[in-house]
Amino acid sequence: MPRMNVNEEEKLWDAWLKSRDSQAGNLLVEKYMPLVSFHSQRISANLPRSVNKEDIKSLALMGLLDALTKFDPSRDLKFDTYASFRIRGAILDGLRKEDWLPRGTREKAKKIEAKIEEMEQKYLRRVTAVEVAEQLNLSEDEIHQTMTEHLFANVLSMDEHVQDSDHSDAKGFILKDEKTISPEEEVLKGELIQELVQEISKLTAKEQMVLSLFYHEELTLTEIGEVMSLSTSRISQIHSKAIFKLKNQLIKVNGTAPSLRKTN
Repeated sequence: MPRMNVNEEEKLWDAWLKSRDSQAGNLLVEKYMPLVSFHSQRISANLPRSVNKEDIKSLALMGLLDALTKFDPSRDLKFDTYASFRIRGAILDGLRKEDWLPRGTREKAKKIEAKIEEMEQKYLRRVTAVEVAEQLNLSEDEIHQTMTEHLFANVLSMDEHVQDSDHSDAKGFILKDEKTISPEEEVLKGELIQELVQEISKLTAKEQMVLSLFYHEELTLTEIGEVMSLSTSRISQIHSKAIFKLKNQLIKVNGTAPSLRKTN
């Protein structure tokens, strides 16, 4: 659709909020569809190839529609920000309802982790994905893909645990002013952050750059490739290797890996 000016957008919002004008609603959906595409692509980057990317986009669209319906302009919050929370929440909620990570992948991840522990106890050093792949008769790509998918599954599981402790009507990424964190949780969170920072500092410069651009700047793998003058497949490989290293080390330290999230 043609780019609208501020006055045109305000008129659309006025019509939508006052009378739920369907034409205004459709035009607002069109305007904010780039948010749907952006978050769908970001989350899809870490999902198994078996997951239908169109399904992810459909979930994202549902999140946008939900945001339009529930947005309260009286709050000091931009719609873009609110919609992003709702879109990501809708995608993650949809993924949790489906057993998208096959049992074979879960079992393969357990074998990989067990082999890593066995080899590191034997060699008294960190092992590479190539070394693990040779021991298990798998390709290096299989190792990276399995570990990345398993990490994402852990993130979903931790998110679900947090949401289960909230009110039943507080689904997704709803911003709540009354949320409190216990002193114990605050200390644990600080320790995890420090450990994550220490492990990231041990990565190569390229790996640190890719993680920063992906999780902090929220660039897509293709956009990172353009910034670093590398192919998308090469950026994906660097990202996978970095995740492999971090997940492996942090699980050994904590028993689980904290989620990698963007900073607001």
